[in-house]
Amino acid sequence: MHRIWAFLDRNSYASFWLGILEHKGIPYFLIMGILAGLCILGIITFFRERKSNYVWRWIYFLGGAYLLFDLFAIATGLPFWHRLLMSMFDTASPYWNAVWGFFIILGAGVFVLGIKLLTMRK
Repeated sequence: MHRIWAFLDRNSYASFWLGILEHKGIPYFLIMGILAGLCILGIITFFRERKSNYVWRWIYFLGGAYLLFDLFAIATGLPFWHRLLMSMFDTASPYWNAVWGFFIILGAGVFVLGIKLLTMRK
């Protein structure tokens, strides 16, 4: 939900994340390590719950696989991915609100799903 910041202050949001991505300091490795760990746990959950065949399992698998690819592409500096990120963080883009609005809606949906799954588990 931190992406709401993208609507409140485009320039500082883009500057912050581009700074993290380009300088690759301790915050970069900390964030990337946490995200990679969570993705791996999500993929493990997908396989562990294979007998249950819940639709939400695919969210863990596909989302985790996508994010692991994203982390790999950023870490290795794949040129086409770098261009994509630069266009995503272009504060003058007419698509800014659509791109970040999509991510906000996606994040909110996954958050609600997580809360629902936690309440169903208890």
